[in-house]
Amino acid sequence: MSRYLLPATLLALTGCYNMPGGDVTADANGANTVNGSIHVPAGAHSGAVGTVNGSIHIDENASVASAGTVNGSVALGAHATAESVATVNGSITLGEGAHVAHDVTTVNGSMILKSGAEVGGPVSNVNGRIALSDAHVAGGLRTVDGDIDVRGGSRVDGGIVVKHGGGGWFNFSVHKPRIVIGPGAVVQGDLHFERQVELYVSDQATTGPITGATAIRFSGPNPPG
Repeated sequence: MSRYLLPATLLALTGCYNMPGGDVTADANGANTVNGSIHVPAGAHSGAVGTVNGSIHIDENASVASAGTVNGSVALGAHATAESVATVNGSITLGEGAHVAHDVTTVNGSMILKSGAEVGGPVSNVNGRIALSDAHVAGGLRTVDGDIDVRGGSRVDGGIVVKHGGGGWFNFSVHKPRIVIGPGAVVQGDLHFERQVELYVSDQATTGPITGATAIRFSGPNPPG
C-alpha cells in the first residue's frame, strides 16, 4: 500500500494540532483547526491549510501552499491552485482550470477533475470513483477499488494502475472496478490491472499497453451498461 501513503504533513495533523475547533477563514499565513472547516476566499493567497474534522473550500482564483484534512472533503474552485491536496475520508473536487502542482490523494472518497483541471503528480485513492472531464493528470491514476472514468479529451500521462487489495481491511470479492476510457481521451503509459476489472475503451481513444485485462471496445459516447 506504499503507493497510497498520504503526505507526511497530513498524517501529522492528528498529533500536531492544539488549536480549538471552529470554522476558520484562511489568511496569508494559512489556517489550522481541529473540529471545523476552512475557507479560502476568492483571489486570496494563503499558506498551508489543514484540519482534522472538517472540509476545506478554496474559492476561485485562490492559491494555497497545500490543503489537507482527515475527515472531510476538499474543493478547489475555478482556476484555484495548490501545491498538493489530500484527505483520508472525503471527496476531492478540482474546478474548471484548477491546478495542483503535485499529488492529489484520498483513501475513501471520490475524485472529480473538471474541464481544464491539471495535476502535476499522481491522482490516487483506495475507494471511490475517479472522474476526469477534459482534464490532465501528469502522474497517472492509481486505485484499488475505485471506478475510473476518463472522458472529454482528458489526457493521463503515467498510465493507470488498479492494485490488488490483498487481505486485512479490504475485501474486494464483490465489486469489480469499472474503467472507462472515453472518446478523445488519451492515456499514455501502461494500463496495469492486478485484479479483475471491467475495462471499456472507446474506438476513438488512445491508450498505452494493457496488462491484466481485456479491453471491450465501444463506439459512441458511452459504453454498454
